Amino acid sequence: MSIQVTSKLPHVGTTIFTVMSQMAAEHGAINLSQGFPDYDGPAALKDAVKRHIDQGFNQYPPMAGVLPLREAVAAKVLDCYGAQVSPDTEVTITPGATEAIYCAVMAIVTPGDEVIMFDPAYDSYEPAVLLAQGKPVRLPLAPPAYRIDWQRVRDVITPRTRMILVNSPHNPTGTVMTAADMAELAALAERHNLIVVSDEVYEHLVFDGQRHESVLLYPELAARSFAVSSFGKTYHVTGWKTGYCVAPPALTTELRRVHQFVTFVGITPIQLGLAEFMRAHPEHLRELPAFYQAKRDVFNSAMAGSRFRLTPSSGTYFQLADYSAISSLPDREFVTWLTREVGVAAIPVSVFYATPPAARYVRFCFCKNEDTLRAAAAKLAAL
Repeated sequence: MSIQVTSKLPHVGTTIFTVMSQMAAEHGAINLSQGFPDYDGPAALKDAVKRHIDQGFNQYPPMAGVLPLREAVAAKVLDCYGAQVSPDTEVTITPGATEAIYCAVMAIVTPGDEVIMFDPAYDSYEPAVLLAQGKPVRLPLAPPAYRIDWQRVRDVITPRTRMILVNSPHNPTGTVMTAADMAELAALAERHNLIVVSDEVYEHLVFDGQRHESVLLYPELAARSFAVSSFGKTYHVTGWKTGYCVAPPALTTELRRVHQFVTFVGITPIQLGLAEFMRAHPEHLRELPAFYQAKRDVFNSAMAGSRFRLTPSSGTYFQLADYSAISSLPDREFVTWLTREVGVAAIPVSVFYATPPAARYVRFCFCKNEDTLRAAAAKLAAL
């Protein structure tokens, strides 16, 4: 007798990032799809992790994360955002930001609760809400500006609305929320008693002199928010899958109740190595915006003669490109053709939408060596 399974996520397949990276490998294409660097993390950080391994720090850490790393996060939050948070009751280290977002959703959302999110939305958001038996309420960000229409947000709030999930700098569009956006968010969250999950994994990748508008900058928002970030993105070590969540004590308590039964802990020597590197090299965070803006500019300059239309990304390490002057293919077909025939892999933006717009955009990742970016752009500019 065959096993009958009722899927909890019947419409979810293999994530597009896995699909496109596999296709790039199969066809020997330059992989500008999945967001990981083709260069390594800082040597001093790797040396610190190796040292902690050799010194025998290889057993379980505390469930909330090792204290030195939680203290380093608290110090960074104070330095960057002027917010004083307790490393004991308000900082939790998680195996990746995705796990932190999942735990935050599972901790708060109950059956029938509505969660507002914005399309294009990172692909882990909706499954977390569905697994919590909540109802995703997806509002579109219209191209090419991709700004939040706060009147539309007000219009969809109901007595069942429990949470609003925001992402800035935004993947995949590269837009950043403004101080005016944060004022709107704070007012709505307070008026309707909403919990905010703020995905800030690209918090240090904001360009052209703009400021990252973290929820932690605003006490009224910080008091009702889970702020989630990623060491992997910040320190070029995405494969270490280490992130963190900052939240007020009541929210942290609920997050940890879920976290302890999802992964329980992160990896001990990685946490200790990160703590050591953060203390010894605070300049790393200050240098990141210029480091990635230079990569953005190299790629965009090399694409200037192409038929792709680009508006420079304001944050993240992603660049959207309008390919409508090149092809009428739907974006999933276009990226397949691009990978196989041109030798460059990208991500179709439609996969981030519940109802994709008619516009034709793909996402390129520019966290690559400059030679890689120029080689990819040469192929793309020849179209």
